[in-house]
Amino acid sequence: MRPVCTAEEMRAVDAEALAHVGIDELVGRAGYALANEALRMLGGSYGRRVAVVVGKGHNGDDGRVAARVLARRGASVRVLPVAEAPSALPPCDLVVDAAFGTGFHGSYDAPAPPLGALVLAADVPSGVDADTGRAGPRAVHADVTVTFGALKPGLLIGAGRRRAGQVVVRRIGLPVGNPPQHLVEDADLALLPARRSEGHKWDAAVYVAAGSPGMLGAAELSTRGAARAGAGMVRLGSPGVAPGTVPVTEAVARALPASDWAVPLLDDLGRCRALVLGPGLGSSPETVAAVRRLVVGAAVPLVLDADGLNALGTLDEAVRLLSARRAPLVMTPHDGEYARLVGTRPGEDRIAAARDLARRAHATVLLKGRTTVVASPSGSALLVTSGSARLSTAGTGDVLSGIIGAFLARGVDPLLAAALAAHAHGRAAALGPADGLVAGDLPPLLAAVLGGARHADAADG
Repeated sequence: MRPVCTAEEMRAVDAEALAHVGIDELVGRAGYALANEALRMLGGSYGRRVAVVVGKGHNGDDGRVAARVLARRGASVRVLPVAEAPSALPPCDLVVDAAFGTGFHGSYDAPAPPLGALVLAADVPSGVDADTGRAGPRAVHADVTVTFGALKPGLLIGAGRRRAGQVVVRRIGLPVGNPPQHLVEDADLALLPARRSEGHKWDAAVYVAAGSPGMLGAAELSTRGAARAGAGMVRLGSPGVAPGTVPVTEAVARALPASDWAVPLLDDLGRCRALVLGPGLGSSPETVAAVRRLVVGAAVPLVLDADGLNALGTLDEAVRLLSARRAPLVMTPHDGEYARLVGTRPGEDRIAAARDLARRAHATVLLKGRTTVVASPSGSALLVTSGSARLSTAGTGDVLSGIIGAFLARGVDPLLAAALAAHAHGRAAALGPADGLVAGDLPPLLAAVLGGARHADAADG
C-alpha cells in the first residue's frame, strides 16, 4: 500500500527532514525531480520551449530549480512569477506549474496553456485543495503531477483526481513514515489468505440474507459475488421466498418466513463465518424489525448493505442499536444512503465523512464513489481508485457486498477486507467491456482477478 499524507502531515514530514537536511538541499532534489519528468515529457530538451509559472513559496523555488536545469540542458525557458503571468501563456511545448503547493486554500485562476502544450504540476496542481481535491473551474489541469514524499488525498479524490493527470511520486528523501491513510494497489490482493491445504468448504462459509418476492436479482448477485471471492459454502435466505424458486445454483437456499425471520436465521447461521444482510430485502416494517434484531444478535462479522442500511433509521437510532453489537460490522453506503443515515451528504472531504461515520457507528465504513474510501473506527483509512464508470449499473453493489462477506469469512480484518473487496471489484470491471457491462459479468471476472493475484504472488515467492 502506498502512503497518503495530508497537507498537515506533510508539514510535519518537512519539518523532520529539515532537522537533518537544509532547505536548499530539499528544494534542489524536488527541482531536479521536476526537471527530469519535464525532460521525459518533452522527449528531449534542445529546441523545446518551456514556461514555468512560479509562486513565492517553496513550490515556486522547486520550479525555479527545474527551470535552471532545463535551461542548462538546452531548453528555452521562461520563468513567469504568478502575479505577473498573463491570462494566456505564450507559445511553448510545456508548462510547468509551480505556483502553489499543498498549503493552498481558496481559488486560483490559472493562466491558460497554449494549444497543444503539455502541463506538468509540481506537488499538487495549483488551485486544487491537497486534502479534499476541491478545485475551482480555472484551477490547473495537468497531464502529469510530480508529487513529493507521498501521495496527497486531493490527488485521489474529487476534482483533484481529474486535474492531476498521471501522478508520479518522488520520495526525495522525505521521512513519510506510516500515515493513517493509504492507497490500495494490485499487489495488496496477495494479502488475502490462501486456502489451507487440508481445508474444507466451511472454512469460509457465508450466509447471505437478501432478496424478497419479486426482488431476487440482488440475492443472486450477492451470492455469486461471495462464491467467486472464495466462500466455500454460501447459504441464502430470502424472506417469504420458496427455496426452489431462487435462481442460484451455487448457493444453498434456506427457507425463511415472510415475517419474524430473524430468529430462524440466527438459528441457521451455524458454521457460517460471516453474514451479508440487506440487498433486495425491501423496506417493510417486518424487514426493518428483523434487520435490527440481526444487527444486534448475529455473532459473526456482518456486512450491512442497501435495505439493511436503510433499516437502521437515523444515525442516533443506529448508534443506540449498534452499541449493543460485539462482532465486526462493515457498512457500505453510497452518498444517498449516507445522507439518509447521517442527515447530510458526505461533502467535499469524503475521507473525513467516512471517518466520522465509522467513529460514531463503531463500524468499518465503505463510502462508495469514484474513489472509494474505507475507514475504521480508529481513524485508519484506505483509498481505492480501481473503480470506474463501468460499475455505474444496477446490481454491482450487491456483488461487492458478497465479496466483502467472503473476505470476512476468510478471516481478513474488516478494514482490509472491505478495501481489498472494493479494489478487486474495480479490477474485475476493468476486465469487462467498456460499454454494456452488467453486474452479472463481474463474478467470473473477479475470479480471474483473484487468481491472477495469487499466481503473481507465487511467482514472486
